[in-house]
Amino acid sequence: MPTTPRKSGFVALIVGSLALFGAASARAQLEGDTPPPPSSQLTNAQRSANTASSTTTPASSGKKRLSKDFTLKGDSAWLDTGIDVAPGERLVVTATGALRYADAKQDNGPDGLSRSFKDLIRILPFNAAGRGALIGRVGDADIAQAFLIGASHEIAPPVGGRLSIAINQSSNDTGDGSYTVHIDVIATDANSAAKFTVVKSVDTLPGIDHSLFAKIPRRIGDKAGNPGDMVNFLILGSQAAMEQVFTTAGWVKVDSDVKGTVLHGLIESLSKESYLTLPMSPLYLFDRVQDYGWAHAEPIAVVRTRNHLRLWKAPFTVNGETLWVGAATHDIGFERDERNNGVTHKIDPDIDLERDYVEKTLASTGLVAEVSHFLPDTGGSFHSNGQVLILKLVEPSKNLSATSPSPSSP
Repeated sequence: MPTTPRKSGFVALIVGSLALFGAASARAQLEGDTPPPPSSQLTNAQRSANTASSTTTPASSGKKRLSKDFTLKGDSAWLDTGIDVAPGERLVVTATGALRYADAKQDNGPDGLSRSFKDLIRILPFNAAGRGALIGRVGDADIAQAFLIGASHEIAPPVGGRLSIAINQSSNDTGDGSYTVHIDVIATDANSAAKFTVVKSVDTLPGIDHSLFAKIPRRIGDKAGNPGDMVNFLILGSQAAMEQVFTTAGWVKVDSDVKGTVLHGLIESLSKESYLTLPMSPLYLFDRVQDYGWAHAEPIAVVRTRNHLRLWKAPFTVNGETLWVGAATHDIGFERDERNNGVTHKIDPDIDLERDYVEKTLASTGLVAEVSHFLPDTGGSFHSNGQVLILKLVEPSKNLSATSPSPSSP
């Protein structure tokens, strides 16, 4: 499959920004590898940053479905708890114990060490928390997003699936010690259950036929008309529903301003979102650039590899519903751009894997009503079976819409 057009100046900009970051970090008062201060000493902004990855609420009043205890040793990998969490259920987790890292000044507990500039170098399972923190994930290991647990937390995972827990550390940098973890699962109540939908797999969807695909180009391209990525998925749903399903699934909206994005990502914050918002080049469908760019990946490696997609609002509807046309690809490295001898991202030619990745991440949210596949008439050759994924979304309820800012039209 031909390489998708990319901007060759992208890598040079990152290198220049890294130099800026080095100068800035020399002036910054960054913390070392020491345990974080007690919550009472944190500012409101710091508390928000520590809990941004998971939802916290007062203790649930629902019925406890089960309780389990685990021991997590300092050299453990991800531990499968054997607990299957249903959408809408809550997890109440407490942990005790201590770890000691060879280069740390003192022991740390399940809240982990304070994050520092060194965390930019370490490849942690969850970069928004410090080394040694207790973390968790729910769902398929290939797509599940890690979240912070710490010493005590109540979590409402946005998706259902198998719960795993781990220590936030790299495989070659383990701590000496262990954590004792207690997990209570609070059953779904009637109110939360109403917000989740079990996705249905259907053979066809009304309005999805060859006449529809006759109006949708099979390839996106650059401004000069050079062909790029294949159109491999469609979404039926409002703008609010589309934004909600992507954000719930852990996708991050990509910034369009290159300079602003890189400076934000490398200097202002150590968060996962800052890495994921490294920009995508503008590509075209329906004679205009993408309306949305979304990215999904672990931090650090995102400069070299990430899952990402572009989305266009179609200039027509399907049975009165808004149609979003998407092209999803997987960056797997860098290669020479044969058009200008620059450097561009290399795209995984097996585009079906990325299409399936989009399906898994979005369908796990409980915000997709129906999923189907359609094989249009194709032209050109790809490492693909040619099928296009179609997702019909659950529309946000009036109550949910009232509590969220109304997104502007692209």
